[in-house]
Amino acid sequence: MAMFEYKAVTPAGETLTGEMEAPSQDLVIARLQELGNIPVSAREIGSGFRWTTLFRGRRGLSQREVGDLTQQLATLLAAGLPLDRSLGILGELAENERISDLVEQVRNHVREGGSLSEALEQRHGVFSRFYVNMVRAGEIGGSLDQTLSRMAEYLERAKELKDGVVSALIYPALLVVLAVASLILLMVYVIPQFTPMFEDFGGELPMLTRVVVTVGDILQNFWWALIGGAFVLVAWFRIQMRRPASRRAWDGRFLATRWLGDVIAKIETARLTRTTGTLLVNGVPLLSALSIAKNVMSNTVLAEDVGEAAKQVKTGSPLARALSANAHFPRLALQMVNVGEETGKLDEMLLKVADTYDREVKITIDRLMALLVPALTLGLAVVIGVIVMSVLMAILSINELIA
Repeated sequence: MAMFEYKAVTPAGETLTGEMEAPSQDLVIARLQELGNIPVSAREIGSGFRWTTLFRGRRGLSQREVGDLTQQLATLLAAGLPLDRSLGILGELAENERISDLVEQVRNHVREGGSLSEALEQRHGVFSRFYVNMVRAGEIGGSLDQTLSRMAEYLERAKELKDGVVSALIYPALLVVLAVASLILLMVYVIPQFTPMFEDFGGELPMLTRVVVTVGDILQNFWWALIGGAFVLVAWFRIQMRRPASRRAWDGRFLATRWLGDVIAKIETARLTRTTGTLLVNGVPLLSALSIAKNVMSNTVLAEDVGEAAKQVKTGSPLARALSANAHFPRLALQMVNVGEETGKLDEMLLKVADTYDREVKITIDRLMALLVPALTLGLAVVIGVIVMSVLMAILSINELIA
């Protein structure tokens, strides 16, 4: 028997945390479901940070693969095919054996009488809690095909935003890599050539040249220490982000940063409103939707704000007023949520808020990337200019010695 630390959402929308002794993680999740709760996480105590997993990515399907499977399954179900047959077709059409095996495992579970949400939940690390809860809501409401279509749209929008950021960063990243490589080549192999020449002439290198040569010597002789220091720094930061108190402190610093904080607030607002709106459309109560959306958010400060807002909503406060108790969420989003509550179309308005801030995030990121490339170019030009100046000063000093 092992001890597990769990987190779940009660039917009233409250977050439930505690410890449970059980033979496996699956039994912990099953017991929580039997009590009518929605499991969010179940982790064995003592199975925390490991160095072997420090830089290992999440195993399972990629975001694109999950989105494709969701869209294909929604299409097949909407065409009138039963779930078992639809899963069989997906397994046959899978683009690789890994996906085929996963779909076959889900299909076998469904054939044995289990629900699709239970089958997905047992594929730990592949489908998020939000995804599983959405499927469960669709099963309860009898609209699984429509729920999967909404999920496919949700995943596609999230993927578009992520791909847009990655695409925008490709050119700046390539520029930085080439520039840094050129700088290292100059400082390690070109600049040090002047030192023997000055020694032969009995002169002394100019101050700027000596500084550049010293930096080059450090890069040439202590590169391993620099790489090790970078590794330790990354490891330390990863460990800090795994500790709740440190994670909250860092998230607060990021949120307080002028430009970065604005982007984070917009991204998290879009995530909160889209998740909550999608759950409301599928018949999930507001309190449960807020608790699930809170666990989907990545910024712990904003997630805590949502938790506090859920408590106020439980006592009868409108959602817009509850969220406005802090200054982290954009005012426009709060006003739109208020309008949705007054008109009785909160789910539709939440999805409109998500669309609005998805567009704003894309525009903001495009502008930042447009500014980043000239800033990087200017900064690298200054650094290269300093190196060239040090070379010219060294050459002029040699000419003076010869004269």
